[in-house]
Amino acid sequence: MANNIIPSFLFMINIITIIFFFTCFPLSSQAALDVEGMFVFGSSLVDNGNNNYLRNSSARANYVPYGIDFPLGPSGRFSNGRNPIDVLGELLKLPSFIPPFSDPATNGHRISHGVNFASGGSGILDETGSITGEVTSMNQQIRNFEKVTLAEMGGLFDLKKNSDYLSKYLFIVGTGGNDYFLNYFTSKKKTTTLLKFTHTLIATLSCQLKRLYDLGARKFVLFSIQAMGCIPAVRDNHRVSINGSCVEAMNEAAILFNNHLKALVIKLPNSSMPHASMIFINSYKIINDIITNPKQHGFKETSKACCDLPSNGILCRRGGKACRDRNSHVFFDGLHPTDAVNQRIAYKAYASNLKTEAYPTNVKNLVHMYNSQ
Repeated sequence: MANNIIPSFLFMINIITIIFFFTCFPLSSQAALDVEGMFVFGSSLVDNGNNNYLRNSSARANYVPYGIDFPLGPSGRFSNGRNPIDVLGELLKLPSFIPPFSDPATNGHRISHGVNFASGGSGILDETGSITGEVTSMNQQIRNFEKVTLAEMGGLFDLKKNSDYLSKYLFIVGTGGNDYFLNYFTSKKKTTTLLKFTHTLIATLSCQLKRLYDLGARKFVLFSIQAMGCIPAVRDNHRVSINGSCVEAMNEAAILFNNHLKALVIKLPNSSMPHASMIFINSYKIINDIITNPKQHGFKETSKACCDLPSNGILCRRGGKACRDRNSHVFFDGLHPTDAVNQRIAYKAYASNLKTEAYPTNVKNLVHMYNSQ
Protein backbone atom coordinates (compact mmCIF):
# COMPACT_ATOMS: atom_id res chain seq x y z
CA MET A 1 0.00 0.00 0.00
CA ALA A 2 2.79 2.42 1.02
CA ASN A 3 4.69 1.59 -2.16
CA ASN A 4 1.69 2.74 -4.23
CA ILE A 5 1.19 5.95 -2.24
CA ILE A 6 4.75 7.27 -2.71
CA PRO A 7 4.75 7.26 -6.56
CA SER A 8 1.26 8.79 -6.56
CA PHE A 9 2.40 11.48 -4.15
CA LEU A 10 5.46 12.29 -6.30
CA PHE A 11 3.28 12.40 -9.43
CA MET A 12 0.95 14.94 -7.80
CA ILE A 13 3.95 17.07 -6.75
CA ASN A 14 5.16 17.12 -10.35
CA ILE A 15 1.72 18.13 -11.63
CA ILE A 16 1.48 20.96 -9.07
CA THR A 17 4.98 22.16 -10.03
CA ILE A 18 4.08 22.20 -13.72
CA ILE A 19 0.83 24.08 -13.06
CA PHE A 20 2.67 26.61 -10.90
CA PHE A 21 5.35 27.16 -13.57
CA PHE A 22 2.92 27.76 -16.40
CA THR A 23 0.72 29.98 -14.20
CA CYS A 24 3.58 32.20 -13.09
CA PHE A 25 5.57 32.02 -16.32
CA PRO A 26 3.05 31.55 -19.16
CA LEU A 27 4.45 30.64 -22.57
CA SER A 28 2.29 32.70 -24.86
CA SER A 29 2.15 31.94 -28.55
CA GLN A 30 4.02 35.18 -29.11
CA ALA A 31 7.10 33.81 -27.35
CA ALA A 32 7.97 31.78 -30.43
CA LEU A 33 7.31 34.55 -32.91
CA ASP A 34 10.06 36.29 -34.84
CA VAL A 35 7.89 39.41 -35.07
CA GLU A 36 4.57 40.52 -33.63
CA GLY A 37 2.95 40.72 -37.05
CA MET A 38 2.71 42.51 -40.39
CA PHE A 39 0.90 45.51 -41.77
CA VAL A 40 0.39 45.14 -45.51
CA PHE A 41 -0.17 47.87 -48.10
CA GLY A 42 -0.46 47.60 -51.86
CA SER A 43 -2.38 46.08 -54.74
CA SER A 44 -3.95 42.76 -55.76
CA LEU A 45 -0.65 40.87 -55.55
CA VAL A 46 -0.89 41.19 -51.74
CA ASP A 47 -4.65 41.89 -51.29
CA ASN A 48 -6.37 39.17 -49.26
CA GLY A 49 -10.00 40.20 -49.56
CA ASN A 50 -10.44 43.93 -48.99
CA ASN A 51 -12.10 44.47 -52.35
CA ASN A 52 -14.84 42.02 -51.36
CA TYR A 53 -16.30 44.84 -49.29
CA LEU A 54 -16.11 47.59 -51.93
CA ARG A 55 -19.52 48.08 -53.52
CA ASN A 56 -18.45 49.17 -56.97
CA SER A 57 -15.22 47.23 -57.53
CA SER A 58 -14.78 44.90 -60.50
CA ALA A 59 -11.37 43.81 -59.20
CA ARG A 60 -12.54 40.95 -57.01
CA ALA A 61 -11.46 37.37 -56.56
CA ASN A 62 -14.12 36.05 -54.18
CA TYR A 63 -15.46 33.40 -56.54
CA VAL A 64 -14.48 30.04 -58.01
CA PRO A 65 -11.96 29.11 -59.40
CA TYR A 66 -10.00 31.48 -57.13
CA GLY A 67 -9.07 29.83 -53.87
CA ILE A 68 -9.38 26.32 -55.31
CA ASP A 69 -6.29 25.31 -53.30
CA PHE A 70 -6.81 27.67 -50.36
CA PRO A 71 -8.15 26.21 -47.09
CA LEU A 72 -10.83 28.93 -46.85
CA GLY A 73 -11.85 28.69 -50.50
CA PRO A 74 -12.42 31.88 -52.54
CA SER A 75 -11.41 34.57 -50.05
CA GLY A 76 -10.54 37.50 -52.27
CA ARG A 77 -6.94 36.43 -52.85
CA PHE A 78 -6.01 36.68 -56.51
CA SER A 79 -4.57 33.18 -56.77
CA ASN A 80 -5.48 29.52 -56.63
CA GLY A 81 -4.04 29.42 -53.13
CA ARG A 82 -1.90 31.64 -50.94
CA ASN A 83 -0.36 34.97 -51.80
CA PRO A 84 3.22 35.86 -50.75
CA ILE A 85 2.01 37.48 -47.53
CA ASP A 86 0.33 34.26 -46.39
CA VAL A 87 3.50 32.25 -46.96
CA LEU A 88 5.68 34.88 -45.33
CA GLY A 89 3.41 34.78 -42.29
CA GLU A 90 3.92 31.02 -42.07
CA LEU A 91 7.69 31.45 -42.25
CA LEU A 92 7.52 34.07 -39.50
CA LYS A 93 5.44 31.65 -37.39
CA LEU A 94 2.47 33.96 -37.09
CA PRO A 95 -0.49 32.11 -35.58
CA SER A 96 -3.04 32.96 -38.28
CA PHE A 97 -3.57 34.68 -41.62
CA ILE A 98 -3.40 38.48 -41.51
CA PRO A 99 -7.03 39.74 -41.57
CA PRO A 100 -8.25 42.20 -44.24
CA PHE A 101 -8.98 45.68 -42.94
CA SER A 102 -12.41 45.90 -44.59
CA ASP A 103 -13.75 42.79 -42.88
CA PRO A 104 -16.10 43.98 -40.09
CA ALA A 105 -14.63 41.25 -37.86
CA THR A 106 -11.16 42.80 -38.04
CA ASN A 107 -11.07 44.47 -34.65
CA GLY A 108 -10.09 43.87 -31.05
CA HIS A 109 -7.33 41.33 -30.47
CA ARG A 110 -7.76 40.05 -34.04
CA ILE A 111 -5.56 42.96 -35.14
CA SER A 112 -2.76 42.14 -32.69
CA HIS A 113 -0.69 40.35 -35.36
CA GLY A 114 -1.32 42.92 -38.05
CA VAL A 115 -3.82 43.98 -40.68
CA ASN A 116 -3.84 43.85 -44.47
CA PHE A 117 -4.94 47.12 -46.13
CA ALA A 118 -4.09 46.22 -49.75
CA SER A 119 -6.64 46.73 -52.51
CA GLY A 120 -6.68 45.10 -55.92
CA GLY A 121 -6.44 47.64 -58.75
CA SER A 122 -4.96 50.35 -56.54
CA GLY A 123 -1.69 52.17 -57.00
CA ILE A 124 0.61 54.80 -55.60
CA LEU A 125 -1.38 57.57 -57.28
CA ASP A 126 -4.95 58.23 -56.14
CA GLU A 127 -6.34 58.10 -59.67
CA THR A 128 -4.83 54.71 -60.52
CA GLY A 129 -7.31 51.87 -60.89
CA SER A 130 -10.37 54.01 -61.49
CA ILE A 131 -11.08 52.02 -64.66
CA THR A 132 -11.76 48.97 -62.45
CA GLY A 133 -14.31 50.84 -60.33
CA GLU A 134 -13.85 51.51 -56.65
CA VAL A 135 -10.41 50.84 -55.17
CA THR A 136 -8.64 51.88 -51.98
CA SER A 137 -5.63 53.99 -52.94
CA MET A 138 -2.30 53.80 -51.15
CA ASN A 139 -2.97 57.13 -49.46
CA GLN A 140 -6.35 55.90 -48.21
CA GLN A 141 -4.80 52.64 -47.01
CA ILE A 142 -2.40 54.65 -44.86
CA ARG A 143 -5.26 56.77 -43.55
CA ASN A 144 -7.15 53.59 -42.64
CA PHE A 145 -4.11 52.41 -40.72
CA GLU A 146 -3.73 55.72 -38.92
CA LYS A 147 -7.33 56.62 -38.16
CA VAL A 148 -8.78 53.19 -37.42
CA THR A 149 -6.25 50.42 -36.76
CA LEU A 150 -3.61 52.50 -35.00
CA ALA A 151 -6.25 54.21 -32.89
CA GLU A 152 -7.59 50.83 -31.79
CA MET A 153 -4.12 49.45 -31.11
CA GLY A 154 -3.46 52.45 -28.90
CA GLY A 155 -6.16 51.20 -26.55
CA LEU A 156 -5.07 47.58 -26.72
CA PHE A 157 -1.34 48.09 -26.18
CA ASP A 158 -1.08 51.57 -24.63
CA LEU A 159 1.10 52.92 -27.42
CA LYS A 160 1.68 56.18 -25.55
CA LYS A 161 3.79 54.29 -23.01
CA ASN A 162 5.16 51.84 -25.59
CA SER A 163 6.18 54.30 -28.28
CA ASP A 164 8.46 51.78 -30.02
CA TYR A 165 5.86 49.00 -30.10
CA LEU A 166 5.32 49.22 -33.86
CA SER A 167 9.01 48.50 -34.42
CA LYS A 168 8.10 44.89 -33.62
CA TYR A 169 6.05 44.70 -36.83
CA LEU A 170 7.00 44.43 -40.48
CA PHE A 171 5.47 46.97 -42.83
CA ILE A 172 5.04 45.29 -46.21
CA VAL A 173 4.54 47.44 -49.32
CA GLY A 174 3.77 45.96 -52.73
CA THR A 175 2.51 48.62 -55.11
CA GLY A 176 3.37 50.46 -58.32
CA GLY A 177 2.54 47.98 -61.07
CA ASN A 178 -1.01 49.25 -61.56
CA ASP A 179 0.25 52.80 -61.93
CA TYR A 180 1.75 51.65 -65.21
CA PHE A 181 -0.61 48.85 -66.20
CA LEU A 182 -3.90 50.58 -65.34
CA ASN A 183 -2.80 54.19 -65.69
CA TYR A 184 0.21 55.20 -67.78
CA PHE A 185 -0.07 52.52 -70.48
CA THR A 186 -3.86 52.78 -70.74
CA SER A 187 -3.86 56.55 -71.18
CA LYS A 188 -4.60 57.51 -74.78
CA LYS A 189 -2.85 60.85 -74.46
CA LYS A 190 0.50 60.83 -72.67
CA THR A 191 1.03 64.11 -70.83
CA THR A 192 4.47 63.17 -69.51
CA THR A 193 7.43 60.96 -70.31
CA LEU A 194 7.97 57.54 -68.76
CA LEU A 195 10.96 58.84 -66.81
CA LYS A 196 9.06 61.80 -65.36
CA PHE A 197 6.09 59.58 -64.53
CA THR A 198 8.40 57.16 -62.71
CA HIS A 199 10.01 60.02 -60.78
CA THR A 200 6.52 61.14 -59.72
CA LEU A 201 5.71 57.64 -58.49
CA ILE A 202 8.92 57.32 -56.51
CA ALA A 203 8.57 60.80 -54.98
CA THR A 204 4.97 60.06 -53.98
CA LEU A 205 5.83 56.65 -52.56
CA SER A 206 8.71 58.18 -50.58
CA CYS A 207 6.25 60.55 -48.90
CA GLN A 208 3.91 57.65 -48.17
CA LEU A 209 6.70 55.62 -46.58
CA LYS A 210 7.73 58.67 -44.56
CA ARG A 211 4.16 58.98 -43.31
CA LEU A 212 4.22 55.37 -42.10
CA TYR A 213 7.58 56.07 -40.46
CA ASP A 214 6.15 59.11 -38.66
CA LEU A 215 3.37 56.87 -37.37
CA GLY A 216 5.91 54.46 -35.85
CA ALA A 217 6.93 52.03 -38.61
CA ARG A 218 10.59 51.03 -38.53
CA LYS A 219 10.94 47.76 -40.45
CA PHE A 220 9.98 47.96 -44.14
CA VAL A 221 9.83 45.27 -46.83
CA LEU A 222 9.38 46.73 -50.32
CA PHE A 223 8.36 44.35 -53.12
CA SER A 224 9.32 45.20 -56.68
CA ILE A 225 6.77 45.15 -59.47
CA GLN A 226 6.83 42.14 -61.75
CA ALA A 227 7.63 41.80 -65.46
CA MET A 228 4.38 43.37 -66.66
CA GLY A 229 5.23 42.73 -70.28
CA CYS A 230 5.25 38.97 -69.72
CA ILE A 231 1.89 38.47 -68.02
CA PRO A 232 -0.73 36.49 -70.01
CA ALA A 233 -3.12 39.45 -70.29
CA VAL A 234 -0.43 41.36 -72.18
CA ARG A 235 1.00 38.49 -74.21
CA ASP A 236 -2.50 37.49 -75.38
CA ASN A 237 -3.25 41.02 -76.52
CA HIS A 238 -2.36 40.99 -80.20
CA ARG A 239 -2.46 44.78 -80.39
CA VAL A 240 0.66 45.08 -78.21
CA SER A 241 2.28 41.63 -78.34
CA ILE A 242 3.92 40.04 -81.39
CA ASN A 243 3.22 36.30 -81.60
CA GLY A 244 2.59 36.08 -77.87
CA SER A 245 6.02 37.36 -76.89
CA CYS A 246 6.80 39.59 -73.91
CA VAL A 247 6.31 43.31 -74.46
CA GLU A 248 9.70 44.75 -73.63
CA ALA A 249 8.52 48.37 -73.37
CA MET A 250 6.44 47.41 -70.34
CA ASN A 251 9.26 45.37 -68.84
CA GLU A 252 11.62 48.30 -69.26
CA ALA A 253 9.17 50.49 -67.33
CA ALA A 254 9.12 47.92 -64.53
CA ILE A 255 12.92 47.77 -64.42
CA LEU A 256 13.11 51.58 -64.31
CA PHE A 257 10.72 51.72 -61.37
CA ASN A 258 12.41 48.83 -59.56
CA ASN A 259 15.85 50.41 -59.83
CA HIS A 260 14.55 53.59 -58.22
CA LEU A 261 12.68 51.59 -55.57
CA LYS A 262 15.81 49.64 -54.70
CA ALA A 263 17.73 52.87 -54.21
CA LEU A 264 15.15 54.03 -51.64
CA VAL A 265 16.05 51.28 -49.16
CA ILE A 266 19.43 52.94 -48.66
CA LYS A 267 18.52 56.55 -49.36
CA LEU A 268 15.56 57.02 -46.99
CA PRO A 269 17.09 55.56 -43.78
CA ASN A 270 20.17 57.73 -44.40
CA SER A 271 18.17 60.92 -44.86
CA SER A 272 14.60 61.47 -43.72
CA MET A 273 14.00 58.19 -41.86
CA PRO A 274 16.80 57.58 -39.34
CA HIS A 275 16.69 54.28 -37.41
CA ALA A 276 14.46 52.75 -40.09
CA SER A 277 15.51 49.51 -41.79
CA MET A 278 14.38 48.71 -45.33
CA ILE A 279 14.85 45.83 -47.69
CA PHE A 280 13.97 45.39 -51.36
CA ILE A 281 12.57 42.10 -52.67
CA ASN A 282 13.12 41.63 -56.39
CA SER A 283 9.94 39.80 -57.43
CA TYR A 284 10.72 40.77 -61.01
CA LYS A 285 13.89 38.68 -61.05
CA ILE A 286 12.40 35.79 -59.08
CA ILE A 287 9.50 35.39 -61.54
CA ASN A 288 11.57 36.19 -64.61
CA ASP A 289 14.08 33.48 -63.68
CA ILE A 290 11.24 30.97 -63.76
CA ILE A 291 9.95 32.28 -67.10
CA THR A 292 13.45 32.12 -68.60
CA ASN A 293 14.31 28.63 -67.29
CA PRO A 294 11.01 26.95 -66.32
CA LYS A 295 12.26 23.32 -66.23
CA GLN A 296 15.13 24.26 -63.96
CA HIS A 297 12.64 25.62 -61.44
CA GLY A 298 10.02 22.89 -61.80
CA PHE A 299 7.54 24.73 -64.04
CA LYS A 300 6.16 24.07 -67.53
CA GLU A 301 3.69 26.77 -68.57
CA THR A 302 5.02 30.33 -68.40
CA SER A 303 2.83 32.35 -70.77
CA LYS A 304 -0.76 31.10 -70.39
CA ALA A 305 -3.22 31.55 -67.54
CA CYS A 306 -4.22 28.45 -65.59
CA CYS A 307 -7.88 29.51 -65.43
CA ASP A 308 -10.35 30.36 -68.19
CA LEU A 309 -10.18 34.03 -69.11
CA PRO A 310 -12.84 36.10 -70.85
CA SER A 311 -11.78 37.63 -74.16
CA ASN A 312 -9.01 40.16 -73.45
CA GLY A 313 -9.63 39.56 -69.76
CA ILE A 314 -7.36 39.72 -66.75
CA LEU A 315 -9.38 37.93 -64.08
CA CYS A 316 -10.69 34.36 -64.21
CA ARG A 317 -14.11 33.75 -65.68
CA ARG A 318 -16.60 33.47 -62.81
CA GLY A 319 -17.29 29.78 -62.20
CA GLY A 320 -14.82 28.83 -64.93
CA LYS A 321 -12.42 25.93 -64.98
CA ALA A 322 -8.83 25.84 -63.80
CA CYS A 323 -5.97 23.71 -65.07
CA ARG A 324 -5.20 20.49 -63.21
CA ASP A 325 -1.44 20.86 -62.81
CA ARG A 326 -1.51 24.26 -61.16
CA ASN A 327 1.94 23.85 -59.63
CA SER A 328 3.47 23.80 -63.11
CA HIS A 329 1.91 27.15 -64.12
CA VAL A 330 3.49 30.51 -63.39
CA PHE A 331 0.25 32.50 -63.71
CA PHE A 332 -3.16 31.57 -62.37
CA ASP A 333 -5.07 34.29 -64.24
CA GLY A 334 -4.03 36.99 -66.68
CA LEU A 335 -1.89 38.83 -64.14
CA HIS A 336 -1.43 37.02 -60.84
CA PRO A 337 0.97 34.19 -59.97
CA THR A 338 -0.03 30.75 -58.75
CA ASP A 339 0.43 29.55 -55.19
CA ALA A 340 3.63 27.78 -56.30
CA VAL A 341 5.19 31.02 -57.53
CA ASN A 342 3.97 33.00 -54.52
CA GLN A 343 5.60 30.43 -52.28
CA ARG A 344 8.88 30.85 -54.13
CA ILE A 345 8.70 34.65 -53.85
CA ALA A 346 8.08 34.45 -50.10
CA TYR A 347 10.84 31.88 -49.54
CA LYS A 348 13.30 34.04 -51.45
CA ALA A 349 12.19 37.13 -49.54
CA TYR A 350 12.64 35.35 -46.24
CA ALA A 351 15.95 33.57 -46.73
CA SER A 352 17.74 34.40 -49.99
CA ASN A 353 21.36 35.44 -49.56
CA LEU A 354 21.53 36.80 -53.11
CA LYS A 355 21.51 40.59 -53.11
CA THR A 356 19.96 40.45 -56.57
CA GLU A 357 16.88 38.92 -54.91
CA ALA A 358 16.83 40.45 -51.42
CA TYR A 359 18.72 43.70 -50.93
CA PRO A 360 20.64 44.54 -48.81
CA THR A 361 19.48 41.52 -46.82
CA ASN A 362 16.51 39.21 -46.39
CA VAL A 363 13.46 39.25 -44.13
CA LYS A 364 14.95 36.73 -41.71
CA ASN A 365 17.98 38.93 -41.11
CA LEU A 366 15.85 42.07 -40.97
CA VAL A 367 13.79 40.55 -38.17
CA HIS A 368 16.83 39.35 -36.26
CA MET A 369 18.39 42.82 -36.46
CA TYR A 370 15.56 43.98 -34.26
CA ASN A 371 15.60 40.93 -32.00
CA SER A 372 19.29 41.36 -31.28
CA GLN A 373 18.92 45.03 -30.34
